[in-house]
Formats: sequence, structure tokens, C-alpha cells
Amino acid sequence: MNLWLTLHLVGVVVFVGNIITAAFWKVRADLSKNPAVIHSTVKNVMLADYVFTLPGLVIIVVSGIVMAVQAKMPLSGLNWLMLSLILFAVTGVIWLAILIPLQRRMIRHSAQCIESGRISNAYHQASRYWAVFGIPATLLPIIILFLMITKSF
Repeated sequence: MNLWLTLHLVGVVVFVGNIITAAFWKVRADLSKNPAVIHSTVKNVMLADYVFTLPGLVIIVVSGIVMAVQAKMPLSGLNWLMLSLILFAVTGVIWLAILIPLQRRMIRHSAQCIESGRISNAYHQASRYWAVFGIPATLLPIIILFLMITKSF
């Protein structure tokens, strides 16, 4: 198997695996209603984004560009690659512009919840928005993975 393809697949597994795993642990923490557990989890979700999601993203982009250039794939017109790139960009915008600031807000509010001993409305609101925007930011990479595998058009 080609080195670049192997790197690309590793990047995809790390990227998609982390976003799904982070959502799982965040939901479980919220269901516990324990401010200390919630705070620890939202801090670790943010850390996991920097340790796994971001490197996975870099590996995907670099290896994908190299493979597209090597294969002389057209980056014009609408094909599976161009649609994947558009969806990947949308995912990035959601992550950078919405989810990261919401995660920072959840960390800040959850720290205050530890002090008060109860989950605040401010935390609940940030958490709800994180879920609303996190769903498309999670589903889009899964759609991209489908397009990558099927290369359907």
C-alpha cells in the first residue's frame, strides 16, 4: 500500500475516531450531572482536539493533496473530491468558528459549576449549542469518508 494512502487512512481514523469519541464522553459526563466530572471531561475534549483532531486534520490535508497531485486529479468541476473538500472546509469553519469557542465557554462555566455545586444555565446553553453544531461537524466527515471510499462521481 502507498505510504501517502496509509497516512491518509491513519489521519481519517484518528480524526473521525476522536470526534465521535469526544462526543460520547461529553454526553456521558453531562448525564452524570456531576460538575467535577463535566469540567474534567470538557477540558479533556478540548485537549483531545489538539492532540488528535488537529494532527489528524493535518495528516488528511497533506496526504490528500499529495495523492491528488500524484494522481493528476482535477480540482475543477463537481466531483467526489471537490464535494469532499467543500464539506471538509465547512466542517473546519464550524469547528474553528463555533465549536472551539463553545468548548472554551463550557470549560469556563463548568469550573464555576464546581464552585457552586450545580450545573448553570450558561453551561447548559453552551452545551446545547455544542450539540447542535457538533452533529453536522461529526456527520460531514462521515459523509466525506463515504465519498472517499465510493468515489461515486
